[in-house]
Amino acid sequence: MEIKDIINILKEQGRLKVKEGHGKVLEFVSLERWNKDKDDQEGIFLIFDVFQLRSISEQFADVSLDIIEFATKPTVYHTIKGRFLHNGPVQEGKIKFSLIKKDFWNKLLFSYGQVLILNYLEDQDVDFETKDFFPLLSAGTKEMFLSPDGDIKILKG
Repeated sequence: MEIKDIINILKEQGRLKVKEGHGKVLEFVSLERWNKDKDDQEGIFLIFDVFQLRSISEQFADVSLDIIEFATKPTVYHTIKGRFLHNGPVQEGKIKFSLIKKDFWNKLLFSYGQVLILNYLEDQDVDFETKDFFPLLSAGTKEMFLSPDGDIKILKG
């Protein structure tokens, strides 16, 4: 299955289950199809470029944008929910997101062209399998809180 086939499934069904190289099952859900009663509140917004942050968070200080853009390790960022975000996993007014740079996954997000939500599943029923490792599952994944004002807090280094 090619990326264009994956995109077609996402556009038609709004969600897709993928078994990645580590054997973990990931579910990608479109913003429109995310359901607060059914989907994980721990979901992570996935972006391929920092300009997409406008749709999910408040505006960031330049220092925060630089941290996001130039990070060399996979990182999950926590921040304040944007006022225009009406659907998706939000906990106590905060969201989690990650800029995915790794080849296959970045191409997938770029081809879809919109923010996707990631849920981790135990389910073994999948739509697609790939040998590509999902970057957020690597041992060196970091977590940081970034405020719109430029405050930074390392949560997991």
